[in-house]
Amino acid sequence: MQFRQQALAKLQSPEELDLPVRLARPQGWLVLSVTLVAMAAACVWAVTGSVASTVAAPAVLTHGQGSYLLQSPFAGQVTAVYAQEGGRLTAGAPVLRVRTERGEQVVRAVAAGRVTALAADLGQIVSTGANLAAVEKTAHASDPLYATVYVPAQNAASIPAGAPVDLTVSSVPAQRYGVLRGHVKSVDRSAQSAQRIAAFLGDAQLGEQFTRKGRPVAVLVRLDASAATRSGYRWSSAGGPPYRLDSMTMATASIRLADQRPVDWLLP
Repeated sequence: MQFRQQALAKLQSPEELDLPVRLARPQGWLVLSVTLVAMAAACVWAVTGSVASTVAAPAVLTHGQGSYLLQSPFAGQVTAVYAQEGGRLTAGAPVLRVRTERGEQVVRAVAAGRVTALAADLGQIVSTGANLAAVEKTAHASDPLYATVYVPAQNAASIPAGAPVDLTVSSVPAQRYGVLRGHVKSVDRSAQSAQRIAAFLGDAQLGEQFTRKGRPVAVLVRLDASAATRSGYRWSSAGGPPYRLDSMTMATASIRLADQRPVDWLLP
């Protein structure tokens, strides 16, 4: 009987035309309006906005002309060592003496600079072409330092000249003294081999280390000078470390890449 009464009631008013119809609640209109505004703002930001990104890469503090490996042109025994690590050499200055079959021969510096490493000791037997010393090419002790950053090749095209760079120097506690500031001076668009890196830095191990994940691109960074710091360069902290920086010091660089519009990510 109950279902029969319900069926009869529906037959009497099948469409319920006398009941008011509510299209949407006020809360629904509010949510829809907010959604449309957010979508419109996102579209405008995607076209006109920009997103900044950075790339981190290993770096070495060097002088602009790099270093060279002094190799022995003779085979024999080292009988005298004239240079010392950290000492400065003029072009043609004697570095060491080697006793050969033809008598005593002097090995001289190819270019002026500072000796960063000595690989030969007194009494050592050396062969022709053996590495004897690494010499950093500098004309004066006051020549400014640069940072050479070895960036993955796929990121090189996104690095603009003048891009800001933050350097975390291995010999400087970053939590206390902050990071070293600099700007990109130039980007070498050709990929660097291990041999080329070793020739520039005067260190074969660094050449192998920087090419383990592929051949990188060298980015030369000019350090921001500051007369208010002991190091002579600008830091994120007020004064930076209370000592000067040495060349051939390792660092980690964070380079700001060129800004991109979000819509570019969607375009082929």
